[in-house]
Amino acid sequence: MESYLSSVIKQFEYYKSLGDKTFEQLPFNALQKEYVPGTNSISIIVNHMAGNMLSRWTNFLTEDGEKTWRHRDLEFEEKYTNKTELIAAWNTGWACLFNAINLLDKTDLERLIYIRNQGHTVTEALNRQLTHYGYHTGQIVLLGKLIKGKSWITLSIPKGDSIKYNKEKFGKHKSKRHFTDDL
Repeated sequence: MESYLSSVIKQFEYYKSLGDKTFEQLPFNALQKEYVPGTNSISIIVNHMAGNMLSRWTNFLTEDGEKTWRHRDLEFEEKYTNKTELIAAWNTGWACLFNAINLLDKTDLERLIYIRNQGHTVTEALNRQLTHYGYHTGQIVLLGKLIKGKSWITLSIPKGDSIKYNKEKFGKHKSKRHFTDDL
């Protein structure tokens, strides 16, 4: 279970880094772009994720994850006036998450917490949020790629480089490490 905690933290860090690297490639007006009218911009997805993170991870072990002060519907409206505000909200949400989960130890994983009065073990809650944030981070990356087009700097193995990448990986000795250690 100790390896689970370190692994889940690394996964959350990985998803955050994908968002960070997407934001670096886009100006603010692109972050607000609705790729298709009526869909969410990257800015709106960030607003939703930050709101969710603050609600879920504030007093994580002692209060319901859906806080009374959260206004989820407002998360789907444009809020930020510049890129600095957007990134600050993104970082605040992630800091709330990391502050909560870095305090956990393996004895916490079977504790019961609630989200909208629905009981979850801490492990279930971590998995729920990991998939939720992975889902939305994937949307952010895809939108960034669509907006940038051919000038997008890939965040994974570039097309046509799989053989080179695998040769490098298989050229190293076998060892236990997280896939994000080499990123």
